[in-house]
Amino acid sequence: MNRNKQTHILGGVVTVVILILLIFLSNVETNKLSYLESVATSIINPVQRIFTDLRNKIQGNSVYFSNMDSIIAENEELKKKNSELETELRELEIIKAENTTLQEYMNLSEKYADYNTIPAYVINKDVSNYSSTLVLNVGKKDGIEEKMTVIADKGLVGNVISVTENTCKVQVIIDSASTVSCTISTTNESIICKGTLENDQILRASYIPTGAELIQGDTVYTSGVGGIYPKGIIIGTIKEIITTSNITDRYAKVEPAVDFSKIDTVLIIKN
Repeated sequence: MNRNKQTHILGGVVTVVILILLIFLSNVETNKLSYLESVATSIINPVQRIFTDLRNKIQGNSVYFSNMDSIIAENEELKKKNSELETELRELEIIKAENTTLQEYMNLSEKYADYNTIPAYVINKDVSNYSSTLVLNVGKKDGIEEKMTVIADKGLVGNVISVTENTCKVQVIIDSASTVSCTISTTNESIICKGTLENDQILRASYIPTGAELIQGDTVYTSGVGGIYPKGIIIGTIKEIITTSNITDRYAKVEPAVDFSKIDTVLIIKN
């Protein structure tokens, strides 16, 4: 609006200048007129061209800036819509993750329907050669106590070793300080499985009876002996049998059924 007003003012100034020159020329002698006309023309024409170009430029800029305002407004609207879509996408991802967790809890509850359990998920993990523990999002307020058994979809995880009001710490079976009394599926023989310092994903099965015939691929279960773990929970499978010169010293390598690097949801057995 201001630019159009400036253009009209400039046009008015040019008109006044031309009128003054015409009045002046009408009062001069005829023989001087042609000379003055040529002088006036040489002065006025460039001035007219300058003001005409300036007016066109101002009018053109007005259109340009008008278009820029429209583009900026459209860009802001697109940014707003993009932000809203990103928020909706994050909300959908959260809902999807929650549904996946709930489905895992349902599957676990159905699989271990014989037990009275409390669902939980892992909020921190320390799985290494020297210490293998998990921290869960449930504690005393949820009825959690020490020595309760923790299980996952594939099998045994470990047991609760400490409890706070809102969390608990679990020693997993691959911890080097962990010991589990077990039985072998094909022979029903009793053995002991311990975590090792050498490999945090392998258990060492020892105290194997001399008459027991171990087979690679045998499934290993909890025996129920020891007062912590209920009987019949899968621990893993025998991957290798190591023989020695003394048969009483032989041992086996057991691969845990649970992948502790990927564990997220668990159940804690109350009874």
